[in-house]
Amino acid sequence: MPDIAIVPAPHELTVDEGRWITADPIAGAVRDVVENLDATEYRIDISTDGARLTAGSEDALRHAETTYAQLVEAAEPAEHGKVAVPLAHVADAPRFGWRGMMLDVARHFMPKEFVLRVIDVLALHRLNVLHFHLTDDQGWRVEIEAYPKLTEVGAWREHTMVGKMSHGQTDFEYDGIRHGGFYTKDELWEIVAYAAERGITVVPEIDLPGHMQAAITAYPELGNHPDQQLSVRPYWGISDDVLNVNDATVEFVKTVLREVLEIFPSPYVHLGGDECPSVQWAESEVAQKRQAELGLDEPGQLQGWFTAQVAEVLAEQGRRLVGWDEMVETDCPKDAVIMAWRSAQRGEVAAKAGHEVVMAPCESVYFDYYQGDPATEPLAIGGDIPLRKVYDFEVIPAALSAAEQALIVGTQCQIWTEYMEGPEQVGYMLLPRLSAFAERAWGSPKTSYDEFLARLRPHLKRIENLGVNYRPLD
Repeated sequence: MPDIAIVPAPHELTVDEGRWITADPIAGAVRDVVENLDATEYRIDISTDGARLTAGSEDALRHAETTYAQLVEAAEPAEHGKVAVPLAHVADAPRFGWRGMMLDVARHFMPKEFVLRVIDVLALHRLNVLHFHLTDDQGWRVEIEAYPKLTEVGAWREHTMVGKMSHGQTDFEYDGIRHGGFYTKDELWEIVAYAAERGITVVPEIDLPGHMQAAITAYPELGNHPDQQLSVRPYWGISDDVLNVNDATVEFVKTVLREVLEIFPSPYVHLGGDECPSVQWAESEVAQKRQAELGLDEPGQLQGWFTAQVAEVLAEQGRRLVGWDEMVETDCPKDAVIMAWRSAQRGEVAAKAGHEVVMAPCESVYFDYYQGDPATEPLAIGGDIPLRKVYDFEVIPAALSAAEQALIVGTQCQIWTEYMEGPEQVGYMLLPRLSAFAERAWGSPKTSYDEFLARLRPHLKRIENLGVNYRPLD
């Protein structure tokens, strides 16, 4: 049997005796979108007479092309400059509709060209969502014409902490290097179009009402202490500086979101919702008055109210709200898609509450965690997620009923870039763990880990050809 290395593995692959002799297997293949397959399904049939790719949609046909390109790499030289392609049949479709990766460009800005290469990597692995974390305490990365200071001020920090941050740390050593950058609307439109051509949706994230120190630095009136001038946060962790709950701030966010929706046609928009301290709301007379008016028991409940106010903009344009799993605890809109990050159990909670869920648990698919011995690996935030652990990841929690399991719409891996200064570091942390993740996201048949490694080794050359760094196999 020829060495066929397809990643992620298709659901059904059979190889027959014989070969198709051809000068150009890519140009010589027949391609059709057909009505007798579901929109996500595709087939590949290679006989001695030629190859035919059929699919239920243009997106599925793209997946057929990707699989076919990997399959024909097993072709061997034949006479007269032709090649002998193995005869094969593939029947395939993804298990999940949301097969994503989150890229944090707020902690460390990543050049547009690298973002395009990441999209190439996603397409290679038949993934279909790039979740773009564009704003945080450490930087604002999306041009908003109505509020130019968001990028003039909020996109730049004077320096960045050096080394590993420990819990409760208050003194830091800094590198003395100004860091920042942002994407213009034209650059973002280019990224969105490039992704769309490859069947990938770019889901923007504007994280709120916490993780907003960069925005408050640009516009102090957004904060709970408008007389204080903050700086864009130069170290990691969670900032107590969150948005205030004034009507003017709600309108500010709505205006920002309207511009974001003009850039990103995605049916989904992520509004963060994670790690939002309510300390300042408890101290603020304005916030306390708002809490009393709304009849809320706790300052933290203001988060749910705030999110619902600004999410009206999404509903007006037929978009779906996505949020991290803390949103479930804040009385968020019932149609919000919940991204379960703190644990797989948080996904269970969200599904049992009736939400659609994207499984993104930190214990399995956070690729800012170590993948080897911390003594010999680049600095990471903590945790231990080696390649094999990713390959063994089970997307759907076993404790869910059949109806609850149906609410698990997909899965996503995360790259948080506190300790990744640029593309080389991101590539090293992302790959080849993303290859193992893609098998679980696609729903590839579970084989032995050794069989997966046998397919992964030649697959690494494809990653190399895209110009993206990766961690060598142990």
